[in-house]
Amino acid sequence: MTGRPDRRRNAAEAIFADEIGLQFGVYGEFRLWSAYQPIFAPRGRTLRAVAVEALIEPRRAAGPVAPPVFFDGVPASDRLFVETMCRMLHLGNYRNIGVDGLTLFFNYNPKINDHRGRALAEIRLMTRHLGDFGLEPAMLVCEITEQAADEHLLASLVREMRRDGVRIAIDDFGTGHSTEARMGLLLPDIIKIDGGWFAEFCRHAAAERFFRPLVSMLHDRGAKVLVEGIEHATHLRVALDGGVDLLQGYHLARPALAGTIFNEEPLSIDALLGTDNKVVPLHQRR
Repeated sequence: MTGRPDRRRNAAEAIFADEIGLQFGVYGEFRLWSAYQPIFAPRGRTLRAVAVEALIEPRRAAGPVAPPVFFDGVPASDRLFVETMCRMLHLGNYRNIGVDGLTLFFNYNPKINDHRGRALAEIRLMTRHLGDFGLEPAMLVCEITEQAADEHLLASLVREMRRDGVRIAIDDFGTGHSTEARMGLLLPDIIKIDGGWFAEFCRHAAAERFFRPLVSMLHDRGAKVLVEGIEHATHLRVALDGGVDLLQGYHLARPALAGTIFNEEPLSIDALLGTDNKVVPLHQRR
């Protein structure tokens, strides 16, 4: 990447606003924009948006760049700078969603900052300024995206966020990073079931029968269950029949750039399942 910023720079210095007040970040030849994907909860025969996950859409002059391509190209020395800038963008653009009261999920990778003092200071600084963005800690869910090498550091970070009122989610449950030990260490408020794992799981004929006990086990651990990657009616049917609390995926809504008009209308479950699926019983948690 060209024009690589010095990791000691204040990330706020790389954030600018366009003519209507939408914030974007500048990193070398890239501009970074906030996008938000709705997260839904079952309510009777509808799904209602209760939260959004903050995501980054990187762009170059030629157009959008796939986020993995961008982030994989960020040198290790700059990853803390870029992740801090992305989080600041998401907080700053939250008011541009146009809907009040939605919980904000944001990603946090503890491995990019393995210095305990700096990591804790970063979290305290974030929570101290939430009021500037119209947010409070109870509206935030921190998704732990990687297993930190230093479990003591990870436990300290989680305790600090919980002390301030931020909830904790384990991301990518079902993949190699999500272990029983990790659940015991973090005691997550929310468990996000990995979309790729779930899609493969749904290929089995008895998916509903085996998925419900898994969800019940996670509920018994005191966590809400969110299934991401809902891309087909079958995925939705299995998730609802399993009794999950939250759902996310392209079949429900795609990420939208900050400033896009947010559709607050509830989604019809019957319409999403399709005519052929209406006869399938749904054991939904209310």
